[in-house]
Amino acid sequence: MPELDVPLERVRFGQTSRKDAWWVGPLIWSIFFLLGFGYLGIMIFWPTHYWAEPYLTPLASPLFYGEGPHAIFGPDKPGWWPQGLPLIPGVFIALFPAGFRLTCYYYRGAYYKALWMDPPACAVGEPRHRYRGEQKLPLVVMNIHRYFLYFGIALVAFLSYDVFLATRFPVAPGAAETTFGIGLGTLIMAINVVFVALYTFSCHSFRHLIGGVLDIFSRAPARKKAWDCVTCINRRHGLWAWLSLYTMCSTDLYIRLCASGVIHDWRII
Repeated sequence: MPELDVPLERVRFGQTSRKDAWWVGPLIWSIFFLLGFGYLGIMIFWPTHYWAEPYLTPLASPLFYGEGPHAIFGPDKPGWWPQGLPLIPGVFIALFPAGFRLTCYYYRGAYYKALWMDPPACAVGEPRHRYRGEQKLPLVVMNIHRYFLYFGIALVAFLSYDVFLATRFPVAPGAAETTFGIGLGTLIMAINVVFVALYTFSCHSFRHLIGGVLDIFSRAPARKKAWDCVTCINRRHGLWAWLSLYTMCSTDLYIRLCASGVIHDWRII
């Protein structure tokens, strides 16, 4: 059958024959994305109220300089820190959690559609003329996600240790001696760690790291079982992405409200 030399008409931006409300999903997604990442983007650089004994906000963990026993190098500012500028604990770590999430395969697939309209939805016209993919700048840098994974795993370890410290309550305000206890803040921090861990270990890069490089699973039965486990939680990777994002925001908000005296922590044990 001979080919017809008929030029294809380019679909205009937003043009579609779909009759459903295709724009609702991207709109809702973009609102929740901007709210969650907007909150984290502001509060990770907030210089105060990140420590409410014995709670440390996850947006300051790991804490290099600052208040509390979490501080690796103590409470004093480093000598090279600009005089007159308040110490901002989050500035030392902001690149790593932000880089891990913003280069995430799930987030990329979603915010390309919802925020960049690339494309807005299936069978809906997009604003650009040709497809370039992620093979050239600036989107080629998204492939660094597999390396940010290691920082994500380290963050789970740091946050888990923070939960342990959140069970060590001072016997008196400001006292060095501590005793075991559990407060509402402890539980909130623990829930956050659970969802951050589920998000991290359901990551597509982690799944590939566990079993994606194997040709024959029967030769590595232990890794096959591990790969099956990761595959199981990977099916809900998008859900863990949302839950971990908003438990991170909620944990930070609770600790900052306690630190500022707006609310008081409920001591359970």
